[in-house]
Amino acid sequence: MAAAGSPSAALRCRDLCSRGIRLAGKMRSDVIDLLDTYVEQQGLDASASVAAVEGVPLAAVERWDELTGTQRLLENLAAYRAFRALLAQMLEEQQEQLGEADATLGRALTAVLLQVSAFIYHLEELLRLESRGPPREEGTGPPPASHLGLFERKLRGLGVLRELAQWAVRSARDLRQLSRTSPVSSSAPSPADSP
Repeated sequence: MAAAGSPSAALRCRDLCSRGIRLAGKMRSDVIDLLDTYVEQQGLDASASVAAVEGVPLAAVERWDELTGTQRLLENLAAYRAFRALLAQMLEEQQEQLGEADATLGRALTAVLLQVSAFIYHLEELLRLESRGPPREEGTGPPPASHLGLFERKLRGLGVLRELAQWAVRSARDLRQLSRTSPVSSSAPSPADSP
């Protein structure tokens, strides 16, 4: 692979960022559609208030403009790895709860899970490009949901999907910022480059 400072690495970084931005946009659109289906299938109110969900990283960040490119990538990677585990858990619970009676929700969850996995790949490639490489995945997995009742699991699922939609927005912003300052660097962006 080319060195992080080479022109080909800069082009590769911009290409990965561009594809990642498109994937984040598609993922957000699909998650919004999935939210509608999920709320309907689970019998929830779309405006239901959901407290912070254990294991779900928050997309909001106080000092977004102070994050370095590496920090942005690492936070995104950690978040999407958590979402992959949580979505897999939701899919398993949905199959146990509804069985094959409603395949629509299962297909939609599977599609979003695949998009999350593809996005993780993009983030790992960007980290490799800067010669850092992605950190190893923690073996912890999602927090156990067995202690949660059916309604609490439904609300947790709603919280997961809402936060995933927010992460898709943040990820697109992070990748736009990264593509402006490519090649991927660990130096902080200047205030003029902040969104």
